[in-house]
Amino acid sequence: MSDRPARGVDPRRNTVGAQLARLGFSDVERVAATMRRLGLLPPSDGAAPAGPGEPAGPAGPAAGLAVNVIIGELAASADADLALRCLERLVEAQPAGAQPRLLPALADNPGLRRRLIAVLGASSALGDHLVAHPLDWLILAPDGATAGPSDPAVTRRGLLRAVGADPAAAVPRARGDGVAVLDALRLAYRRALLVLAARDLTGTVSLDDATAELADLAGAALDAALAVARAGAGPADAPVRLAIIGMGKCGGRELNYVSDVDVLFVAEPVADHGPGALRKPGELGKPGEPGGLPGSGAPPDLEATLRAATRLAEGVVRVCGTPTAAGELFPVDVNLRPEGRHGALVRTLDSHRAYYRRWARTWEFQALLKARPVAGDLELGARFGEMIAPLVWTAASRPDFVTDVRAMRRRVERSLSRFEADRNLKLGPGGLRDVEFAVQLLQLVHGRADAKLQVAATLDALDGLRRGGYVGRRDAAGFADAYRFLRVAEHRLQLQRLRRLHTLPRDPGELRWLARCMGLPGAAELAEEHRRVTRTVRSLHEKLFYQPLLEAVARLSAEEMRLTPQEAADRLAALGFAQPARCLRHIEALTNGVSRTAVIQRRLLPAMLPAFADAPEPDAGLLAYRQVSEALGRTPWYLRLLRDSAGAADRLARVLATSRYVADLMTRAPESVRLLRTEEELRPTSREAMVRTLLAVSRRNPEAADAVGRARAVRRVELVRIACADLLGLLDVGAVGQALSDAAAATVEAALLVARRRVAGGDDEALPVRLAVIAMGRLGGRELSYGSDADVLFVHEALPGTPQPLAARLAADVIGELHRLLALPGPDPPLTLDAGLRPEGRGGPLSRTVEGYAAYYDRWSLGWEAQALLRAEPLAGDAELGARFCALADRIRYPSALPAGTITEILRLRGRMERERVPRGVDRAMHVKFGPGGLTDVEWTVQVLQLRHARRVPALRTTATRACLRAAATAGLLAPAQLSALDAAWTLASRVRNGVMLTSGQRGDLLPGVAPGLERVARALGYPADEVDQLPGDYRRAAARAHAVALEVLGREQ
Repeated sequence: MSDRPARGVDPRRNTVGAQLARLGFSDVERVAATMRRLGLLPPSDGAAPAGPGEPAGPAGPAAGLAVNVIIGELAASADADLALRCLERLVEAQPAGAQPRLLPALADNPGLRRRLIAVLGASSALGDHLVAHPLDWLILAPDGATAGPSDPAVTRRGLLRAVGADPAAAVPRARGDGVAVLDALRLAYRRALLVLAARDLTGTVSLDDATAELADLAGAALDAALAVARAGAGPADAPVRLAIIGMGKCGGRELNYVSDVDVLFVAEPVADHGPGALRKPGELGKPGEPGGLPGSGAPPDLEATLRAATRLAEGVVRVCGTPTAAGELFPVDVNLRPEGRHGALVRTLDSHRAYYRRWARTWEFQALLKARPVAGDLELGARFGEMIAPLVWTAASRPDFVTDVRAMRRRVERSLSRFEADRNLKLGPGGLRDVEFAVQLLQLVHGRADAKLQVAATLDALDGLRRGGYVGRRDAAGFADAYRFLRVAEHRLQLQRLRRLHTLPRDPGELRWLARCMGLPGAAELAEEHRRVTRTVRSLHEKLFYQPLLEAVARLSAEEMRLTPQEAADRLAALGFAQPARCLRHIEALTNGVSRTAVIQRRLLPAMLPAFADAPEPDAGLLAYRQVSEALGRTPWYLRLLRDSAGAADRLARVLATSRYVADLMTRAPESVRLLRTEEELRPTSREAMVRTLLAVSRRNPEAADAVGRARAVRRVELVRIACADLLGLLDVGAVGQALSDAAAATVEAALLVARRRVAGGDDEALPVRLAVIAMGRLGGRELSYGSDADVLFVHEALPGTPQPLAARLAADVIGELHRLLALPGPDPPLTLDAGLRPEGRGGPLSRTVEGYAAYYDRWSLGWEAQALLRAEPLAGDAELGARFCALADRIRYPSALPAGTITEILRLRGRMERERVPRGVDRAMHVKFGPGGLTDVEWTVQVLQLRHARRVPALRTTATRACLRAAATAGLLAPAQLSALDAAWTLASRVRNGVMLTSGQRGDLLPGVAPGLERVARALGYPADEVDQLPGDYRRAAARAHAVALEVLGREQ
């Protein structure tokens, strides 16, 4: 609280009510009445206050005008009304004849007055305790008792004596384990808490010391609880050495007022247990001596030891956590033990060693960073610490370290409700966990080689990082201040009702109370300071992890901080970069020098490196960024875009480090970075707009190769747009397929114009033949994937007066030129036209007239050809000719009656394709195209329904798979569950197929089963880093359900 002089009430100025209001009291009428009852105010506004030795209401004698210092202290408290109400209750609770009298003592003793009223205004729970134990205020009276830091040994002795145990005994044992003993322990604990809170609230103890004393108090309570548990042990229980290891904030000596206390239990047998065999904590025997190291005498019964130790551990948990009339101490959390909830409650040293060496995950070593013996056999606890230290400080070299660290952070983020994220002091963005997590990670990375970092407390570790040059001095100070602010706010919230709280209140009155508790004027100032602090902490990763990497490679002066190249490489490796030395060279190349470009890169990279590090391929992403930056380095808009456009730099880093496909396209078309300026610019271009643009480009360039090259370059930029939007979650798989199909259609349209112009000798309108390109397959359904070929048919028609053989030859020339132009080497992905679905396959003519197609289909058509026509849709060229072809196709693909055996023929063909096209030795269930429940299974099921029912159900006459599925369900051909199964499997298979191409840059239909391929694809699909292993199971289940539906539907339709 503030040290300013307390102001009292001057009855000569205005009315008492007005003065009370100015002093900060709220319900002034009630407050004035209460004060009169206590004798703090005269009976009425006009009367003089009581003089020295005169009676003053029910409180008895008051100290004249000096009594106003009590009112002033009340007004200075966090909640003046609350403090007065609690004070009245406490006065009324005083035993008759008790000496000294409370109010006179408050008037005479400034230290007591400050301490007691500070507690009453800040903690209704401690106020309730004082009312229930009305003479406990006396422990706040002596200045010496509350002046300096408490001695942990004194605290331990006090709590052991409270349960009737001898603190000097080698094995303290309580006088019993009944409710009276438990109550006595709780009261002793609460009184110690009261003294600490009074010192804390009056500013006579620092946050660092307060958290350490709270941890020491918890350790003493655990020792007392162990003494109570021993009192309840049976005579048959084997003697046992039991150490209680504090974890988390208890182990780090940075405990909250209200918190679970995380512990581990370590037990060893007492080999020789005669008189004097057990020694005081810290008093060691030698092997072979009574009470010496385990194994020094006859082999103990290990099972009996563990049974006895487990009963003691269970007793400790019960004693601390069981509520009684006096409340509870704290819950003891044992879930950090090996194997968590499913593991043994107690283990020996050897058992712990075996587990941590073979089975432990990274998060367990991070938790062990704070492990400290706090109660029980401290020598055994020290041996546990010596055993785990080498394992903790080499954890960063484990192969799964980076993956585990990312997973831990994401679990924390997902556990927080969005509703309270901005108010949560512990887990919210910029909260305590951000500081603690980052500091611990840096400790694990650099603590291997620097013993000064091998400390448990967050602030001690941050100071060690500063002194070691791993963190800048000003940054360390800023983060320490932010951490202290958040911890103080958390403490004040918890003190109010002694409840475990971490969330700022919404109520303005409660915010005002909290602000005053923290020495701030009001709620607005508290909110502003909280915003400032969280902004500071949110920059934590950039400041603590990435800025020093730049200083390590840049020739700059930077405080006293400079990582060595090896330290910088260690940090990059821990953050997920596979070749840190090479990545440091990229950073050096980007940031060295005094040019404007280097200066801006030094500002950009600390914010971009986290996005690279969090992506599946940070090394490849950083390399691609260097290549793009070097290509655009002298372009004025590039770095300005990344610096000034919100989110552009982050989006660029994410896509480059996730997708080799995008990285390859961007390095070939660096100007496409412009698309990342805003999310709006990543919306796909419409087909009509693409066609207009590409036709204009083609007409402006008379040279055929140049014209098509420029059109393909426009398509290349559009592919970047689509892929970036896909990776950033802005498009679903249906929108991706439509956008890719539209880009292909526009490119074919433009290339067809150029091909006609070249065959015609310059004027495409002079060519005496009309030509249309018909989309087939996934292109016809507007469902292209990134790696799909464009399945097409060609149809031509001679203009009047043109011989048919000439028209056929000219059409073939145009088609040949179209293929050649689209296949020219270039920096963009090829667009391969595949006409293999034409009549007579690859042996038939490339193009026919509508009449030629009709003659073929009427005489020779097979079932699979009718099935293939279900996707036929005009793509490019003569629109009227394309429409006439599709009208012919309607007659074939939507027959009034399906010829006998058609579906059997189709299913036989599907089986052959699956056998021939799924490579040997692969898991067929993971083949997303031809595997059971894959794309072919779903699409052919849909197409059988179209062949059978589209004549009578017009809604089935669509080339789009998912639209047809919905139409089939509406028509009653599919049950809702069947629709859901088929749609889910098709969607996931399509996304996997796209993900394989995006991440590897190569087409593929097989879902990778292991890392790194699996991780890359799963992350591209939006799976968090700690859930990538779920993708194969998700796909197997979806595909299995779809396959069962396909078999059922095809069996019915056959």
